[in-house]
Amino acid sequence: MGVRIDRWLWVARFFKTRGMATDMVRAGHVRLNGERIKPSRQLDCGDTLTIERGRETFTVKVSALAEKRISAAVARTLYAETGASLAARERQRELRRLHAGAAPARRPDKKARRQIIRFVRRQD
Repeated sequence: MGVRIDRWLWVARFFKTRGMATDMVRAGHVRLNGERIKPSRQLDCGDTLTIERGRETFTVKVSALAEKRISAAVARTLYAETGASLAARERQRELRRLHAGAAPARRPDKKARRQIIRFVRRQD
């Protein structure tokens, strides 16, 4: 016997609330074996889930089922993330880190603005 997918996502701590898990499944951010599903769909061991949460995409294989919310350490044993998914998430994290350093830390002050204006006028 399986567990509702929205309930399992909440138990496995992919989403903070069960209502949020239900909304994400309805919106198509969770796919079971590559297909869009409804929140009431039963989940079984061995199923593959693709979960889009914000900027991150997880591809996990369900290894155990649970109906009650459990600690985060135990919740991580309910699934196994694929190697490709881990590598892709790490690559995205690294890209975000690199792009974060490209933006200026603050707005230019009066002196810097004058230098920018002089530089732009010289280009014309």
